[in-house]
Amino acid sequence: MSQPVAKVSLTGIKPTGEPHLGNLIGAIRPALQLAEQYDSVYFIADYHALTTVRDPELLRHYSRSVAATWVAAGLDPTRTTFYVQSDVPEIFELNWVLSCVTGKGLMNRAHAYKAARDRNVEAGEEPDAGVNMGLYNYPILMAVDILIMESDVVPVGKDQVQHVEYAADIAGSFNHLYGKSYSFKVPKAIIPDAGTGHTLPGLDGRKMSKSYDNTIPLFLPENKLKKLVRRIPTDSTPVEDPKDPDSSSVFQILEQFAPASAADIVADTRKRLEAGGMGWGELKNVLFEVLNTELGPLRERYDALMEPGSELDTMLAEGAEKARERAGRVLGSVRKAIGVGK
Repeated sequence: MSQPVAKVSLTGIKPTGEPHLGNLIGAIRPALQLAEQYDSVYFIADYHALTTVRDPELLRHYSRSVAATWVAAGLDPTRTTFYVQSDVPEIFELNWVLSCVTGKGLMNRAHAYKAARDRNVEAGEEPDAGVNMGLYNYPILMAVDILIMESDVVPVGKDQVQHVEYAADIAGSFNHLYGKSYSFKVPKAIIPDAGTGHTLPGLDGRKMSKSYDNTIPLFLPENKLKKLVRRIPTDSTPVEDPKDPDSSSVFQILEQFAPASAADIVADTRKRLEAGGMGWGELKNVLFEVLNTELGPLRERYDALMEPGSELDTMLAEGAEKARERAGRVLGSVRKAIGVGK
């Protein structure tokens, strides 16, 4: 009896900044767990980053940094398909085809475009001021990323569900027109379990995010990591007084980041804070030690992968070959369906 074909899961990662602790907890680890259940596909969405990143050297650095981060965090290229978007030219041919079956009205309702227009109106500017066509057409390219890999599921945050819904809508439009010859799979969004279900607080207590400039970068040298942990604000509660761990950003990061092997440290720290006698400075020392112990091996692996000519180049080249084989098969069927080529 033949084995059932595994469903395909696709994860895209946009290289627009240095990976941070919140990325690891909220996105990378939950997404990597899907490799155990699906035929998994991961890609670096460098062309998507062009809507905001205009420095070519910075884009190259971010693309390599993000790729190295995922491998250091546990992505196994031998078990998945792992590539850079720009290495798969078939994506961009299909982008035009699907642009021709997508209604402008659908694009007008895209969250990112509407948000940009709303900001302009509130500022008294022209609604489309500063809006480039990359931002406007972004959902179509994302739909192509999803559909060309024949994805069944796409793990996304709640704020990204619309992109997968758009991919399903665009697939439906194509299938309605050309379905007798070829039909795309209609993908579904899934929201991975991020463990505790909470967002990781940043250095200022708000959600850790590049947009707030409050992140803890994953691969800081040990001395810089210690200084950054020391910067996390705390109140003036005296050392001897009881403290509420759950109101402390320092403890929240400790609790959410600590591995199972450090569960006793977290439990003991909670008891000591609640009982009094443990100061915020000592809590920050505990957090630093846990972070440094956990991130040290990842930092070492990341640094090696970032070196020019490292094994990362081979990983991505082999991944691109696998991705192009998938994409070429789909594009060939699409070309035949629409009447292009032989």
